[in-house]
Amino acid sequence: MRLDIYRRHEHNGHFSYLAVPEGKPIPQEAINTDWQPETRALEVDDSAATLPQFHIEQLAQQIGLKGYAITGLKDMG
Repeated sequence: MRLDIYRRHEHNGHFSYLAVPEGKPIPQEAINTDWQPETRALEVDDSAATLPQFHIEQLAQQIGLKGYAITGLKDMG
């Protein structure tokens, strides 16, 4: 699958990341003017469970449920 990745500055130099299927808009409930494009058309194996470089877990499950996947709060350290 191919994903577009966005990032948002949080605190203490940390970022949260949002992954959406390539070319899809950020879903309404996740729209935030702070999201900035990070990576376009990132090729990810369909069986990937995580995107560790973006601190995203349960990738397919999140996208299936919400239409996007996002960095978990526990990773905001």
